[in-house]
Amino acid sequence: MTNRLAETLSPYLRAHAENPVDWRPWGAEAFEEAARRGVPVMISIGYSTCHWCHVMARESFSDETTAAQINDGFVAVKVDREEHPEVDAAFMASASAFTQNLGWPLTVFTTPQGGTFYAGTYWPDEARGGTPAFRDVLTAVREAWTERHDEVLASADAVAEALRAAARQPESRLPDSGALRSAAESITGREDHEFGGFGGAPKFPMATALRFLQHPVADGADAVERALDAMAGSELLDPIDGGFFRYATQRNWTVPHYERMLTDNAQLMQVALDAGRADIVEGIAVFLLNVLRRDGGAFGAAQDSESWIDGKRNEGGYYRRDAAGRAELEPPAVDGKVLTGWNGLAIGALARAGAVLGVPEWIEAAEAAATHVLSVNRAEDGSLVRSSLDGVAADAVATQADLGLLADGLLALGVASGDATWATRGLEVLAMSPGQDPVLTAQGIVRGADDGDGDLPSGPAAAASAHLTAWLLGAGEDHRSHAEQLTAGVAGRALAHPIAYGSILRVAAGLSVPPRQVVAVVSSREGGLADAALEADADVIAVVTPAQAKEFADAGFELFAGRDVSDGVVYDCRDFVCLLPAAEPREFARAR
Repeated sequence: MTNRLAETLSPYLRAHAENPVDWRPWGAEAFEEAARRGVPVMISIGYSTCHWCHVMARESFSDETTAAQINDGFVAVKVDREEHPEVDAAFMASASAFTQNLGWPLTVFTTPQGGTFYAGTYWPDEARGGTPAFRDVLTAVREAWTERHDEVLASADAVAEALRAAARQPESRLPDSGALRSAAESITGREDHEFGGFGGAPKFPMATALRFLQHPVADGADAVERALDAMAGSELLDPIDGGFFRYATQRNWTVPHYERMLTDNAQLMQVALDAGRADIVEGIAVFLLNVLRRDGGAFGAAQDSESWIDGKRNEGGYYRRDAAGRAELEPPAVDGKVLTGWNGLAIGALARAGAVLGVPEWIEAAEAAATHVLSVNRAEDGSLVRSSLDGVAADAVATQADLGLLADGLLALGVASGDATWATRGLEVLAMSPGQDPVLTAQGIVRGADDGDGDLPSGPAAAASAHLTAWLLGAGEDHRSHAEQLTAGVAGRALAHPIAYGSILRVAAGLSVPPRQVVAVVSSREGGLADAALEADADVIAVVTPAQAKEFADAGFELFAGRDVSDGVVYDCRDFVCLLPAAEPREFARAR
């Protein structure tokens, strides 16, 4: 049996195309069919490199008896969370009313109108350890729907109202440096002084929190360096391909959950670069360029945790072998979806690292990825979409996070390459309006307060960061105003729960103190003056030729105005006011 998923552009959905479950992709049709039949909707959310998603697919969704039970009592919808992050966020928020063990696979039961009345994560095929069998859950949900229908509807309404209340944002203001240091201390107070990192098992890298701690206002760089040392010396880092795995199931960073995500590695590349760990940066670059890079130059979403070994699916077995042992095996599959925002993270990381470490090939790789995303991830009307696969654009809309992350990456690429065209394209992307999922809107499904970080910066944080970068480059005070508005709207929750809001707190830190901007104008990037500039502790570091400085200025980036009149000098600017240009490395201060 081939269901409706076979023709989709999601590798995760395609993997379920031969299930006996009568799956439908995310869309209005599923809710219409549920209303016609008078049955609930069962929404299953996951992603292609999720181990427990694979397990549940094998145990339950491939089972004829379980599938018949689903088909008889529900309309079944399969969602790729990476393709539809707004859908995932909305139902993750509603699922929190029923379980605190949130994750994927996520199974949500809703009314035909989209109201959640029950949810959970992985359910096994047989009851074990106090967890009911999935078939028993289906039976209980169906009984509740038919025998206690009014209670079910009341429960869905209560969940929706709770989400609306949570989404109402109280008046807030930008936090000052003292409040931000207190937030950083709240995070570092959770440091594991024995094994490094933060919290216990399972232990995640928490890249967004690490990036906040590295800001001078946060003053948490030492804790970040300890975390990096611990992770780099543990099983979390693949010693052959150089990429970090998703997380460790044990507090001491052992027994990794083996999928390797573009999001984690792009962000950890930036963390390692700011920490001066070129070895980690180089290892991650190897993983991005040799494993995740797709035809056309953009990057796939992730590499699977499972592979085929001796005719069976094996979780992590490939990664536990040495280089010679791996050569005998087919490597785990890569999810080839080219996600707009995730590629923005990779573009920015490779561009910055290539400039600082003097590896032009990385900047060229970032340019290739940017070219692919800007040309392929487009709808017919020219707007950006969320993703593409094998050169074909999907129809999921680009989110606020997609646009912010891509814009920030393009601005970084412009600075790293010296090509103002990339920075201009970054501003164009930043000016675009994010799309709204039409099904969520049509069904009136409450999204909740989706402004905390997950495995990457939230939408408000991504947009605020890009506006902050644009302002730092002299693109106009309106960009600072946008960054302030976005940050202030989230600041209250961010200060109350800082470990979940590292990205927006990093922006707040950037807004709380006068910036330092360094512009080296040199005909050649080779030489002591350029090296001195690249070693500076500054919010912006640009190394450009006089002609490139003029191109940036002509494009509206005031930081570069008038910088083309001299060659072989470094401008050290504090809050856009520059000291006399330095012509010798010794005349230029590396520290703030």
